Amino acid sequence: MVTEARRPPVPLLAYRPSLTAIFGLALVGIVLVWLVLQLLAEPADFVEISLIGVTTGAIYALVALGYTLVYGILELINFAHGDVFMLGGMLSATVAASWFGLESGQTGTVVWFSIIGTLLISMAFCGVLNASIERVAYRPLRGAPRLAPLITAIGMSFILQNVALAWKGPNFIEVVDVLPHSNVFDIAGVSYAWNKLIVVLITVPVLILLLWLVEQSRQGKAMRATAQDMDASAMMGINVNRTISFTFLIAGALAGAAGLLYALYVTNIRYDQGFQLGLIAFTAAVLGGIGNLPGAVLGALLIGLIQAYNEGLSKSEVFGITVPAPPGGAWTQSIVFTILILILVFRPEGLLGERTPEGA
Repeated sequence: MVTEARRPPVPLLAYRPSLTAIFGLALVGIVLVWLVLQLLAEPADFVEISLIGVTTGAIYALVALGYTLVYGILELINFAHGDVFMLGGMLSATVAASWFGLESGQTGTVVWFSIIGTLLISMAFCGVLNASIERVAYRPLRGAPRLAPLITAIGMSFILQNVALAWKGPNFIEVVDVLPHSNVFDIAGVSYAWNKLIVVLITVPVLILLLWLVEQSRQGKAMRATAQDMDASAMMGINVNRTISFTFLIAGALAGAAGLLYALYVTNIRYDQGFQLGLIAFTAAVLGGIGNLPGAVLGALLIGLIQAYNEGLSKSEVFGITVPAPPGGAWTQSIVFTILILILVFRPEGLLGERTPEGA
């Protein structure tokens, strides 16, 4: 019997972390200490702001899942996805006011049926639009170098923005304010309104249904097989083109749902908001691990919390220590994109992603 030669022990110094890792851990530690001090200084405000961050993160999660679905199957960053979301919001505003006749402040059962009807219309429209973009713009370039579909995606983004600009003009569109603003609870100074909870109540079932679809359904298995190896999937009888189109359809439907929720929650939308929010959602997908569905949700919730803390927390004092205020809302996008750069530097695979060799 051949025995394997005993390898000499690896010196302990071989496990010494790099300077970049130390810097990254130190930066995370400073932020966590600052958040703990903010919590101790104003616990009620901190919890309430955190709930707002979860609500915002739920909307980002719907958009981020669309990015991660498409990237997982094609390794394509669909920059037009945010603009599909924007068109879904604009369509929702039009359908809710013109088709269903909703008015701000309106209440009753008819409002909920109208919202559900608007949701289905928005999801169907954005799903078909996204699948059509794949068929017209991306499928002919499937065998081309990666730069070609990437540039095409950016071009489609500008096309959709100009469509919205021609349709609704350059100004903000007012959306009917029909979500109730009464509090769900008000405990120890912490309040949470129905218009925020409804966003979460609609988002969570959609996310669970998507996870079931990808992990358990036959079509989901075809999606995962196509993502791993298109040629082998085709030889096993999977219709690759139909599977990819279905993926874009689902991603677009998620963008449509996010468009409705964003429009009803914020009560306004503009032609360029898809590009801005799309980049934030893309950052969330990268943060969680692009191509990983739970990672996209985690990244979106973290980005939502970061935005809420930056825009909601203020200077405070605890234990005689002055806790500095965050930069404020004007710096939100800069902070988000700084996080994107840091993630790409310190952990390119994201929080829940797995590092894979290039070309694997």
